[in-house]
Amino acid sequence: MKQTALYDKHVALGAKMVPFAGYDMPVSYSGIVDEHQNVRNNIGVFDVSHMGEFEVDGEGAEALLQHLTSNDVSVLTPGRVQYSCLPNEYGGIIDDLLVYKKGEGSYLLVVNASNIEKDFNWIRKHSAQYGVQLTDISDRISLLAVQGPKATAALQTLTTENLSEIPYYHFKIGTFAGVSDVIISATGYTGSGGFELYCKNKDAAHIWDAVFEAGKPFGIKPAGLGCRDTLRLEMGFCLYGHDINDATSPLEAGLGWITKFNKEFVSKSLLENLKRDGLQKKLVGLELFDKVIPRQDFEIYDAAGETRIGEITSGTMSPSLNKPIAMGYVTLANAKEGTSVKVSIRNKMQDAKVVKLPFYHNS
Repeated sequence: MKQTALYDKHVALGAKMVPFAGYDMPVSYSGIVDEHQNVRNNIGVFDVSHMGEFEVDGEGAEALLQHLTSNDVSVLTPGRVQYSCLPNEYGGIIDDLLVYKKGEGSYLLVVNASNIEKDFNWIRKHSAQYGVQLTDISDRISLLAVQGPKATAALQTLTTENLSEIPYYHFKIGTFAGVSDVIISATGYTGSGGFELYCKNKDAAHIWDAVFEAGKPFGIKPAGLGCRDTLRLEMGFCLYGHDINDATSPLEAGLGWITKFNKEFVSKSLLENLKRDGLQKKLVGLELFDKVIPRQDFEIYDAAGETRIGEITSGTMSPSLNKPIAMGYVTLANAKEGTSVKVSIRNKMQDAKVVKLPFYHNS
């Protein structure tokens, strides 16, 4: 197992460590529900340094990313971030990712930890004809996600950048906690606001300590991968390997908003045909009535409990809503909000209904 630069911090805090994407990672500290609620109400800090980062530089960088990603990279200006995906030749998803435009011909891609090698090889295979420099800097970079409604107030004491003036999905590169060239990004995977901080490994422990010191008056706590999952699921955010994969279409996954047909890209014609001919299935949100937790691969049936119409891809007991929630693919005829369905859990049919995403709304 690899270890992040913050491994010793997690052990000292008594974190429960588990293997994840080749790393020894903290799944929880004080407990998933406690950490979840603290992110929703105060501030939680996640070490997500296992994520992958690639630099793409050169005159052909924009053209390469236009070809490989589903979203329209041309609309980005320096300091903006874009959520996107890498379609494969069959209309499926190689990975979902963030595209950071640092300057003209200079981009940072942030990819999922389990897909680093696959993604890098895919991009490299196509990059030669565009004359770009592609560099995997994943092992050099640490990433802290400081999430929650009080994050801005706490972090503002550590930088002269005006954090309240950085819009969602924008970033600055500046000095943070006395460390230069930190990417301060108004992004996250929780739906509760906050920032993601990219720094060199050698600076990670110092920044971690500074963030926790600044956050003391605001109820700061460390947060693990367990509550990262419950937080993202309440928001209806897709998780690669669960809700999306090599065989799922971005259109089926509700990611049509990051699939732009005003440009040429891998599998454009396949996805256009799918859009024209109509989807066969769709990713939906489900709420269950009894307190039983649906898990990945559990089968979904029609209201009569007779015809199998799909399967669960993610499920949990929502700490914010105190009810079981799930996402899953169902046939298009059963995807309408309010549709009654059943989920097979331990050989018993459990009543559920299709609901609009996200499950959780900030008040």
